[in-house]
Amino acid sequence: MLGAVVLPPSTPRAAVCRTMGSGGPLLLLRGLLLVGAAYCAAPRPPRHSSRPNVLLVACDSFDGRLTFYPGNQTVDLPFINFMKRHGSVFLNAYTNSPICCPSRAAMWSGLFTHLTESWNNFKGLDPDYVTWMDLMQKHGYYTQKYGKLDYTSGHHSVSNRVEAWTRDVEFLLRQEGRPKVNLTGDRRHVRVMKTDWQVTDKAVTWIKKEAVNLTQPFALYLGLNLPHPYPSPYAGENFGSSTFLTSPYWLEKVKYEAIKIPTWTALSEMHPVDYYSSYTKNCTGEFTKQEVRRIRAFYYAMCAETDAMLGEIISALQDTDLLKKTIIMFTSDHGELAMEHRQFYKMSMYEGSSHVPLLVMGPGIRKQQQVSAVVSLVDIYPTMLDLARIPVLQNLSGYSLLPLLLEKAEDEVPRRGPRPSWVLSEFHGCNVNASTYMLRTDQWKYITYSDGVSVPPQLFDLSADPDELTNVAIKFPETVQSLDKILRSIVNYPKVSSTVQNYNKKQFISWKQSLGQNYSNVIANLRWHQDWLKEPKKYEDAIDRWLSQREQRK
Repeated sequence: MLGAVVLPPSTPRAAVCRTMGSGGPLLLLRGLLLVGAAYCAAPRPPRHSSRPNVLLVACDSFDGRLTFYPGNQTVDLPFINFMKRHGSVFLNAYTNSPICCPSRAAMWSGLFTHLTESWNNFKGLDPDYVTWMDLMQKHGYYTQKYGKLDYTSGHHSVSNRVEAWTRDVEFLLRQEGRPKVNLTGDRRHVRVMKTDWQVTDKAVTWIKKEAVNLTQPFALYLGLNLPHPYPSPYAGENFGSSTFLTSPYWLEKVKYEAIKIPTWTALSEMHPVDYYSSYTKNCTGEFTKQEVRRIRAFYYAMCAETDAMLGEIISALQDTDLLKKTIIMFTSDHGELAMEHRQFYKMSMYEGSSHVPLLVMGPGIRKQQQVSAVVSLVDIYPTMLDLARIPVLQNLSGYSLLPLLLEKAEDEVPRRGPRPSWVLSEFHGCNVNASTYMLRTDQWKYITYSDGVSVPPQLFDLSADPDELTNVAIKFPETVQSLDKILRSIVNYPKVSSTVQNYNKKQFISWKQSLGQNYSNVIANLRWHQDWLKEPKKYEDAIDRWLSQREQRK
């Protein structure tokens, strides 16, 4: 039963009551012992006569491999497990761009990154872009958003955008603090990420006071910051986010014996782009196995806290008798490497960074199903329209997930052509010194860079090498050629790479001109200040040489 999973024998109920309050995610068996039975008994509403409520919970930096075996052995995630028992889990779901804003732009637009030109965390969608939620509102849904959105242009730090614009400059600077852990509070400290808990509480209140009285279906969105690493003020001016922070309460949910210490390639043997990423993320120094294990453990604990917030929403729907009428989706904008491939953060096509969770439950959704098809976040847009019985736009990059989810096929629903056997992800932002493109099929992951010539590609056989330690591109040239042909049929990636390079230079020139005489001081004190201030003239000269180069031909 769910109650037994949520409340292990070692959890004192009184302590949970004091910490969580009466509306906490565990709910002290208040109704939760009946959730499974009540949900299973819920009839499937006829889709021709009614439309379901829809809830999307989207967190930040959640490694999708934690939602199924063997990744799910490392940490207790009771509400994700609840969704798996009463719904479907996707085993191969991917971000379309492994960084916050571009990924969310893809999810809210249904279009690949190169189509919306969401190049970095500063460049996303226009504020008035018509999202799937806008269309649902237009077609009779009551819509409500809480928490992190981050899909429009103009956000994130100056450091973040300047690092993206200058990635073609011939210098190598540390752009992050060294990843570290921080333990806060005691075993009674549950609400560590206060901002996320506050927006979760708002969503719960809305469900109990507003949604329960609606006469029309609703679409509710909850965006969470967790399990994204926390800011690191110890790193000095313009600090980044390299701190994995949690409390003993959540750390006890982690099974240390199941934590896998990743194998690292020697620095001298790393792919050139991987070396650049590892260096700029301040990960090329020495790390003990204990340090790596603790970073991974704290990250998993942060995932457990995220799961509890999901549980708050599920419990609120159960309390209001809305659970049996609501389709619930849980996903993330991207994953977290947590020291795999000698990196933390995302910005990589490796599994830890690009593989996202995707779980769906609700009326008519197959239960206890594992979906092996490759899917991506652009599929959420057409799926939402499909659920709302809104004609799906034909120019979308994504495909509805409903044919993979429904217990019964619905012949009356018009479909696009067959779902492709691949997904596309691309990256054009900071911490990576070349535009990156990933094509994922059932067996292969093909990664190519820039113009497809200047940087060597990577090919991984995920069936034989799930940790992506052996690049077999040279061993299988025909496979590389075949996958590259498919990729070029989707996107003219050399042209896109050139467009991004020109965009970066123009943006930087405009920013530099806006600073006037303050330019040298401002650029020296961005996140890379620890290295820059040692040789400021050297790095300014490198930028000047880059600016003097001719614009790339498109």
